[in-house]
Amino acid sequence: MVYPIVKFGDPVLELEAETVTEFDTPDLNQFLADMFESMYAAKGVGLAAPQIGFSRKISVIDVSNGQRPEDKLVLINPTIVKVEGKQVGEEGCLSVPGFREQVRRAKRVTIRAQNSKSEPFEMTGEDLLARAFLHETDHLYGRLYISHISALKRDLLKRKIRKLQRAGEWD
Repeated sequence: MVYPIVKFGDPVLELEAETVTEFDTPDLNQFLADMFESMYAAKGVGLAAPQIGFSRKISVIDVSNGQRPEDKLVLINPTIVKVEGKQVGEEGCLSVPGFREQVRRAKRVTIRAQNSKSEPFEMTGEDLLARAFLHETDHLYGRLYISHISALKRDLLKRKIRKLQRAGEWD
């Protein structure tokens, strides 16, 4: 099932998501499959559960855009363990469609999370994967990438979105 993506302005995107305590259930496994399907349908490389309206600390990532099944990652209850270096690159978000900004992020990121069976793991990613780890984890704590841009750019972006909302083009 492809879920619609929740857009900026929806309160679920501004709240810390709930910790997942039930694992390896048919419901969770179907939800994860639906998250990947929703992410691919929206042409994203990552998707957090709040972006489809579910306040749970779950995100899925595939920086290969479905080209390499072994690149599919499920992160449940993730935490950032270590960040190293810096990179600046264009970043967008499925919940803020049509907008992209230059964002400074760590170049190398180590994350600790659980898989769908509740098994803990640690993983280090660089470049795009590091950016995805940070971006998706931010979603689980009620932050969007726009919190990492200048106040001036963020204000301009929010004004443009309000204008789209008034015109009925941001539903």
